[in-house]
Parts: sequence; structure tokens; C-alpha cells
Amino acid sequence: MSTWPILGILMVVGLSLVRPALGHAWKDEFRDGPCQVKVEAKRGEFKREIKCQDGVGARWQGEWKKEFWDGPCQVKVEAKRHEYKEEVKCDRQH
Repeated sequence: MSTWPILGILMVVGLSLVRPALGHAWKDEFRDGPCQVKVEAKRGEFKREIKCQDGVGARWQGEWKKEFWDGPCQVKVEAKRHEYKEEVKCDRQH
């Protein structure tokens, strides 16, 4: 068996792994049942926002806020009756 096809496959797999690490930013919007979901990521940051009209379809209850560290990343979570926000910011120096 020739090594060229194997080398080609390894290059494709390697590039797919390196591309996100280089800081590729992306956004996505979609519906999850009755809720509208927005997701955004860029180097060192991740944001998710879920809005459910009148709280219908929400998988959380009540209103609350949380802030905590998960390793080198600061995580902020805020929930309201009809809205859920999650924000993660990572400091690569840790």
C-alpha cells in the first residue's frame, strides 16, 4: 500500500484539528423546540444565549446568576424566566 493516501488522510485530519486552535471564530443560530439559540466562539471565548418566549420550553427555573473559575477560564451564567446566558472567557497564560 502506498504511503501517499495515508499521508493525505493524516494531513486532512491534522488540519481539522489545528484550525480551531488557530483562533477560528464562528457563530450559529438555531431553534431548539420553542427556543431560539445563539452560539458564538472565538479564541479564548465562548458565548451561548437561549431565549424562550414566555419561558415555554426553558430547561431552567427561576432567576439566578453564577460566576466561577474553571481552571484558567472565567464562567458567567445568568438565568431569567425566559432567557439563559452563558459566557466563558479563558486566559491562556495560566
